[in-house]
Amino acid sequence: MTVLDSKALTKIQTIALVTIVVVAAVGGGVAYVLWSGQSQPQDFIRIGVCADLDMPQGKDAWQGAVLAAEQINVQGGLLGRNITIVAEDDDSFAGPDIAVASNAMTKLVTVDQADYIISGGQFLIPYQDICAEHRKILLSVYGTIDNYTQRVLDDYDKYKYCFRTSPCNQTTANLGIIGEILTLGNYTGFTKVALLQQDFGASSRQLAATIASSIHEHGMDVVYSGFVPVATTDFASNFAAIEESGAEILFPIIVTDAVRPLVIEWYDRQSPFVLWGVMWQAAGSDFWMLTEEKCDAVTFAGQPAVAGYPLTNKTMPTRDAYVQRWGEVPTDAAIGAYDALRFILSDAIKRAETTETEAVIEALEKTNVETSSARHFVFTSSHDVMVGSGSVNDPAGDYVVMCNFQWQNGTQVPVKPEAIMKEAGATYKYQLWPGPWDTK
Repeated sequence: MTVLDSKALTKIQTIALVTIVVVAAVGGGVAYVLWSGQSQPQDFIRIGVCADLDMPQGKDAWQGAVLAAEQINVQGGLLGRNITIVAEDDDSFAGPDIAVASNAMTKLVTVDQADYIISGGQFLIPYQDICAEHRKILLSVYGTIDNYTQRVLDDYDKYKYCFRTSPCNQTTANLGIIGEILTLGNYTGFTKVALLQQDFGASSRQLAATIASSIHEHGMDVVYSGFVPVATTDFASNFAAIEESGAEILFPIIVTDAVRPLVIEWYDRQSPFVLWGVMWQAAGSDFWMLTEEKCDAVTFAGQPAVAGYPLTNKTMPTRDAYVQRWGEVPTDAAIGAYDALRFILSDAIKRAETTETEAVIEALEKTNVETSSARHFVFTSSHDVMVGSGSVNDPAGDYVVMCNFQWQNGTQVPVKPEAIMKEAGATYKYQLWPGPWDTK
């Protein structure tokens, strides 16, 4: 075990500020412990993080949890007890193996003795089974698998330990995509849509069919629907076909770093359609520089704390604290883990006045708290994220909303929901080259 210098951390009186243990999922590893005092804390609450710690999403979730723990401890901890972060590397992205991942989660629960778990991703269902077996509360902070929260409804007694704090389930996400397209149609009057998705098999094709059917009911039509291998980085032939189709809107669903070459292709060709879609890389604070400023007028789904928009009273303090602590802008995974611990779980434990599992579950089910992502964070009866109502995700009740931001002159500006765009004093912007918007 290595003890690291904690001088850079804010100190509290005589007990440890935060303990961080990172253990490899296979074959052990090195444990890192940060103390601000001379002795190890005797009675602390252990928060477990199960993620691929070598990959950005896992690392960011870990950093978000660490920051939340530090801040909670500075304020006296929870019920007089400090928070400790323990983590297991599940290799879920680098080399996905359900056995390795399950072993990591089991070790986190049985060996590291985590009291509560933060995780997510493609192995969420086996993780759910492990946590249910050991009666540990699991907070999913990334991953949209529908069945995760459906199981809570189907077998409450077994799966009541499982909650999703971000982003939302896949069904809701798909409705959000449809809402985005309808919103853009409302802003522009455009009706011809091209879809371009990375090919994830049957689910991608089902989504395309659902989008086409849904928007047709509102007077919009899909005039091009294409699928590309996940490794694709050359989109020239796709753009040629989309231009030939007469599309006025291109809605891509690209979840890798292929977003950069896609956006550059669009800009260099000066394609006559607007670009709005699910493009995770575009949400990064460095995307403006990565594209050499060619992403102006590109619109994407994003997080207020990532974009720097003060949606709630917690948004900008969270962002600023993360930048100060880690020297970088937070990502969705970082915000998800931070909010789960800093606001949602800590609030439930305080209201329960105990860390006893059944009492904390009951308190979580009654959650109504402000986070960096929602003015009122509330769980549904299935322990899922309550989102704004309606197909276009109006921020009804100020619940979690699916926000979209547009790059405008190097800044991410909110353009959906429309109510938030107006609240920010923003407007939707077209690119500068000629296109169908010239007649608007």
